[in-house]
Amino acid sequence: MDILLALLALFLGGVMKGATGAGAPVIATPALTLLFNIQTAVAVLVVPNMLSNIWQFWQFRRHVLDQRFLLLFAGSGFAGAILGTWFLVVLNQQILSLLMACAVIAFIALRLSRPDWILRRWLAQKLVVPVGLIGGVLQGATGISAPASLSFLNAMRLPRNSFIGTISVFFVAMSVAQLPTLWAVGLITLNTLALGLGSLVMIALGMPFGNWLARRWSARVFDRVMLTLLALLAAKILIGTLG
Repeated sequence: MDILLALLALFLGGVMKGATGAGAPVIATPALTLLFNIQTAVAVLVVPNMLSNIWQFWQFRRHVLDQRFLLLFAGSGFAGAILGTWFLVVLNQQILSLLMACAVIAFIALRLSRPDWILRRWLAQKLVVPVGLIGGVLQGATGISAPASLSFLNAMRLPRNSFIGTISVFFVAMSVAQLPTLWAVGLITLNTLALGLGSLVMIALGMPFGNWLARRWSARVFDRVMLTLLALLAAKILIGTLG
Protein backbone atom coordinates (compact mmCIF):
# COMPACT_ATOMS: atom_id res chain seq x y z
CA MET A 1 0.00 0.00 0.00
CA ASP A 2 2.77 2.47 0.93
CA ILE A 3 4.56 1.69 -2.36
CA LEU A 4 1.41 2.52 -4.34
CA LEU A 5 1.01 5.72 -2.31
CA ALA A 6 4.62 6.72 -3.05
CA LEU A 7 4.17 6.07 -6.80
CA LEU A 8 0.93 8.03 -6.84
CA ALA A 9 2.53 10.90 -4.92
CA LEU A 10 5.46 11.05 -7.36
CA PHE A 11 3.04 11.14 -10.28
CA LEU A 12 0.90 13.82 -8.61
CA GLY A 13 4.04 15.75 -7.77
CA GLY A 14 4.80 15.75 -11.51
CA VAL A 15 1.23 16.86 -12.20
CA MET A 16 1.64 19.77 -9.78
CA LYS A 17 5.00 20.70 -11.29
CA GLY A 18 3.62 20.57 -14.82
CA ALA A 19 0.67 22.76 -13.87
CA THR A 20 2.40 25.31 -11.63
CA GLY A 21 6.15 24.91 -12.28
CA ALA A 22 6.85 23.81 -8.70
CA GLY A 23 5.66 21.62 -5.87
CA ALA A 24 6.79 18.09 -6.76
CA PRO A 25 8.89 17.71 -3.56
CA VAL A 26 6.01 19.04 -1.42
CA ILE A 27 3.94 15.98 -2.34
CA ALA A 28 6.63 13.40 -3.09
CA THR A 29 8.89 13.90 -0.04
CA PRO A 30 6.25 13.17 2.64
CA ALA A 31 5.07 10.10 0.71
CA LEU A 32 8.60 8.72 0.33
CA THR A 33 9.20 9.44 4.02
CA LEU A 34 6.31 7.12 4.85
CA LEU A 35 7.91 4.42 2.69
CA PHE A 36 11.55 4.87 3.83
CA ASN A 37 12.67 7.67 6.15
CA ILE A 38 13.21 11.38 5.71
CA GLN A 39 16.95 11.13 5.00
CA THR A 40 16.37 8.60 2.23
CA ALA A 41 13.44 10.59 0.82
CA VAL A 42 15.54 13.75 0.57
CA ALA A 43 18.46 11.87 -0.99
CA VAL A 44 16.26 10.07 -3.53
CA LEU A 45 14.68 13.29 -4.79
CA VAL A 46 17.84 15.39 -5.22
CA VAL A 47 18.63 14.16 -8.75
CA PRO A 48 15.00 14.26 -10.01
CA ASN A 49 14.64 17.79 -8.61
CA MET A 50 17.83 18.95 -10.27
CA LEU A 51 17.16 17.44 -13.70
CA SER A 52 13.49 18.41 -13.91
CA ASN A 53 14.28 21.98 -12.90
CA ILE A 54 17.16 22.29 -15.35
CA TRP A 55 14.71 21.27 -18.06
CA GLN A 56 12.08 23.78 -16.89
CA PHE A 57 14.65 26.56 -16.58
CA TRP A 58 15.74 25.95 -20.17
CA GLN A 59 12.12 26.19 -21.31
CA PHE A 60 11.50 29.48 -19.47
CA ARG A 61 15.01 30.97 -19.40
CA ARG A 62 13.91 34.13 -21.24
CA HIS A 63 11.39 34.98 -18.54
CA VAL A 64 13.49 34.89 -15.33
CA LEU A 65 13.65 37.93 -13.05
CA ASP A 66 16.57 40.34 -13.15
CA GLN A 67 20.07 38.97 -12.64
CA ARG A 68 20.73 40.60 -9.25
CA PHE A 69 17.52 39.24 -7.72
CA LEU A 70 18.17 35.80 -9.22
CA LEU A 71 21.76 35.61 -7.93
CA LEU A 72 20.76 36.68 -4.42
CA PHE A 73 17.82 34.26 -4.30
CA ALA A 74 19.72 31.27 -5.71
CA GLY A 75 22.93 32.05 -3.80
CA SER A 76 21.20 32.28 -0.43
CA GLY A 77 19.25 29.08 -1.22
CA PHE A 78 22.55 27.32 -2.02
CA ALA A 79 24.07 28.36 1.33
CA GLY A 80 20.92 27.47 3.25
CA ALA A 81 20.74 24.01 1.67
CA ILE A 82 24.23 23.16 2.93
CA LEU A 83 23.26 24.21 6.47
CA GLY A 84 19.96 22.34 6.21
CA THR A 85 21.73 19.16 5.13
CA TRP A 86 23.77 19.33 8.34
CA PHE A 87 20.48 19.41 10.29
CA LEU A 88 19.29 16.41 8.25
CA VAL A 89 22.32 14.42 9.39
CA VAL A 90 22.43 15.40 13.08
CA LEU A 91 18.74 15.57 14.05
CA ASN A 92 16.83 12.40 14.88
CA GLN A 93 14.09 10.95 12.69
CA GLN A 94 11.19 12.02 14.90
CA ILE A 95 12.25 15.67 15.01
CA LEU A 96 12.82 15.72 11.24
CA SER A 97 9.41 14.15 10.58
CA LEU A 98 7.74 16.74 12.80
CA LEU A 99 9.63 19.52 11.01
CA MET A 100 8.46 18.17 7.66
CA ALA A 101 4.84 17.93 8.78
CA CYS A 102 5.03 21.47 10.18
CA ALA A 103 6.54 22.72 6.90
CA VAL A 104 3.67 21.18 4.93
CA ILE A 105 1.07 22.62 7.34
CA ALA A 106 2.75 26.05 7.16
CA PHE A 107 2.61 25.94 3.38
CA ILE A 108 -1.11 25.07 3.46
CA ALA A 109 -1.81 27.82 6.00
CA LEU A 110 0.04 30.44 3.97
CA ARG A 111 -1.81 29.46 0.80
CA LEU A 112 -5.21 29.68 2.52
CA SER A 113 -4.75 32.63 4.87
CA ARG A 114 -4.07 35.55 2.52
CA PRO A 115 -4.34 34.32 -1.07
CA ASP A 116 -4.80 37.83 -2.49
CA TRP A 117 -1.92 39.54 -0.68
CA ILE A 118 0.63 41.15 -3.02
CA LEU A 119 4.31 41.56 -2.08
CA ARG A 120 5.67 44.73 -3.69
CA ARG A 121 8.85 44.40 -5.70
CA TRP A 122 10.88 46.85 -3.57
CA LEU A 123 10.07 44.87 -0.42
CA ALA A 124 10.81 41.56 -2.17
CA GLN A 125 14.28 42.89 -3.02
CA LYS A 126 14.93 43.50 0.68
CA LEU A 127 13.60 40.09 1.75
CA VAL A 128 15.14 37.94 -0.97
CA VAL A 129 18.28 36.87 0.95
CA PRO A 130 16.63 35.86 4.26
CA VAL A 131 13.78 34.13 2.43
CA GLY A 132 16.22 32.29 0.17
CA LEU A 133 18.32 31.24 3.17
CA ILE A 134 15.28 29.96 5.10
CA GLY A 135 14.04 28.14 2.00
CA GLY A 136 17.43 26.51 1.55
CA VAL A 137 17.58 25.36 5.18
CA LEU A 138 14.09 23.87 4.89
CA GLN A 139 15.02 22.14 1.65
CA GLY A 140 18.20 20.68 3.10
CA ALA A 141 16.61 19.53 6.36
CA THR A 142 13.16 18.38 5.17
CA GLY A 143 13.22 18.36 1.36
CA ILE A 144 10.50 21.03 1.29
CA SER A 145 11.34 24.72 0.80
CA ALA A 146 7.81 25.67 -0.26
CA PRO A 147 6.67 27.54 2.90
CA ALA A 148 9.39 30.09 2.21
CA SER A 149 10.24 29.95 -1.50
CA LEU A 150 6.90 29.29 -3.19
CA SER A 151 4.92 31.52 -0.84
CA PHE A 152 7.43 34.33 -1.45
CA LEU A 153 7.27 34.19 -5.25
CA ASN A 154 3.51 33.57 -5.24
CA ALA A 155 3.03 36.74 -3.19
CA MET A 156 4.96 38.70 -5.81
CA ARG A 157 2.22 37.78 -8.31
CA LEU A 158 4.68 36.95 -11.08
CA PRO A 159 3.45 35.86 -14.50
CA ARG A 160 3.48 32.04 -14.82
CA ASN A 161 6.49 31.95 -17.17
CA SER A 162 8.51 34.27 -14.92
CA PHE A 163 7.58 32.31 -11.81
CA ILE A 164 8.59 28.95 -13.33
CA GLY A 165 11.89 30.22 -14.74
CA THR A 166 12.90 31.93 -11.48
CA ILE A 167 11.91 29.14 -9.07
CA SER A 168 13.65 26.59 -11.31
CA VAL A 169 16.98 28.40 -10.88
CA PHE A 170 16.44 28.45 -7.09
CA PHE A 171 15.71 24.71 -7.00
CA VAL A 172 18.70 23.87 -9.20
CA ALA A 173 21.01 25.89 -6.92
CA MET A 174 19.79 24.01 -3.84
CA SER A 175 20.12 20.63 -5.56
CA VAL A 176 23.69 21.47 -6.62
CA ALA A 177 24.47 22.23 -2.96
CA GLN A 178 22.71 19.11 -1.66
CA LEU A 179 24.17 16.52 -4.04
CA PRO A 180 27.86 16.61 -3.00
CA THR A 181 26.96 17.29 0.63
CA LEU A 182 24.67 14.25 0.83
CA TRP A 183 27.28 12.18 -1.01
CA ALA A 184 29.96 13.23 1.49
CA VAL A 185 27.88 12.09 4.47
CA GLY A 186 26.94 8.78 2.83
CA LEU A 187 23.26 9.44 2.10
CA ILE A 188 23.73 9.34 -1.68
CA THR A 189 24.40 5.76 -2.77
CA LEU A 190 23.93 3.76 -5.96
CA ASN A 191 20.62 2.57 -4.51
CA THR A 192 19.28 6.09 -3.87
CA LEU A 193 20.48 7.21 -7.31
CA ALA A 194 18.58 4.31 -8.90
CA LEU A 195 15.47 5.15 -6.88
CA GLY A 196 15.90 8.77 -7.89
CA LEU A 197 15.95 7.93 -11.59
CA GLY A 198 12.83 5.81 -11.12
CA SER A 199 11.18 8.73 -9.31
CA LEU A 200 12.14 11.03 -12.18
CA VAL A 201 10.23 8.76 -14.58
CA MET A 202 7.04 9.06 -12.49
CA ILE A 203 7.44 12.84 -12.16
CA ALA A 204 8.07 13.18 -15.89
CA LEU A 205 4.94 11.16 -16.65
CA GLY A 206 2.86 13.49 -14.50
CA MET A 207 4.16 16.79 -15.88
CA PRO A 208 2.37 16.70 -19.28
CA PHE A 209 -0.87 15.80 -17.52
CA GLY A 210 -0.35 18.80 -15.22
CA ASN A 211 0.10 21.07 -18.23
CA TRP A 212 -3.13 19.68 -19.67
CA LEU A 213 -5.04 20.19 -16.39
CA ALA A 214 -3.72 23.75 -16.03
CA ARG A 215 -5.49 24.65 -19.27
CA ARG A 216 -8.81 23.11 -18.15
CA TRP A 217 -9.12 23.49 -14.37
CA SER A 218 -9.32 26.79 -12.59
CA ALA A 219 -6.33 27.60 -10.39
CA ARG A 220 -8.65 27.59 -7.36
CA VAL A 221 -9.90 24.03 -7.96
CA PHE A 222 -6.37 22.73 -8.62
CA ASP A 223 -5.07 24.39 -5.45
CA ARG A 224 -7.83 22.90 -3.30
CA VAL A 225 -7.24 19.35 -4.60
CA MET A 226 -3.49 19.53 -4.00
CA LEU A 227 -3.83 21.20 -0.59
CA THR A 228 -6.27 18.47 0.51
CA LEU A 229 -3.76 15.80 -0.52
CA LEU A 230 -0.98 17.60 1.35
CA ALA A 231 -3.14 17.84 4.48
CA LEU A 232 -3.76 14.08 4.39
CA LEU A 233 -0.03 13.35 4.00
CA ALA A 234 0.88 15.71 6.86
CA ALA A 235 -1.75 14.09 9.09
CA LYS A 236 -0.43 10.61 8.30
CA ILE A 237 3.14 11.67 9.16
CA LEU A 238 2.02 13.26 12.43
CA ILE A 239 -0.01 10.20 13.42
CA GLY A 240 2.91 7.90 12.58
CA THR A 241 5.37 10.08 14.53
CA LEU A 242 3.29 10.91 17.59
CA GLY A 243 1.04 7.84 17.71
